[in-house]
Amino acid sequence: MYEAKLKEMGINLPPVPKPVASYVPAVRAGEYVYTSGQLPFADGEIRYRGKVGDGLSEEDGYEAAKICAINCLSAVKDLAGSLDNIERIVKVTGFVNSAPGFVSQPKVVNGASDLLGEVFGEAGKHARAAVGVSELPLGAAVEIEMVVKLKG
Repeated sequence: MYEAKLKEMGINLPPVPKPVASYVPAVRAGEYVYTSGQLPFADGEIRYRGKVGDGLSEEDGYEAAKICAINCLSAVKDLAGSLDNIERIVKVTGFVNSAPGFVSQPKVVNGASDLLGEVFGEAGKHARAAVGVSELPLGAAVEIEMVVKLKG
């Protein structure tokens, strides 16, 4: 059902992005999957680099957050076998590479939240944090991590 919804939306999950340091893309602990922070990698490269509010628009950041969420889902699927095994999205944390004075991090992270809501409906409603930071790995505009509960 969730995998079919992604296909209906024209979204194909990419292979799990390779870690850029010493960590794994996600860890399963019982019925929960915790993803590492995922960057806006698409086709092997970072799609949005730089600071939101200086060179990148709020809309660019929103799109970057969507890509990050898709990469998180890819990491979850790798451990869960299928996105259809997800009971709910529990928490999303978004980090936005922000220019000084940029204060719309919640609107940027909505890129991830809106995608999850569209795919998972009620099960996609989650707790969230949206944090502005001065830099992100590889100059990425956004980094997203999530906690997902699997069906018992």
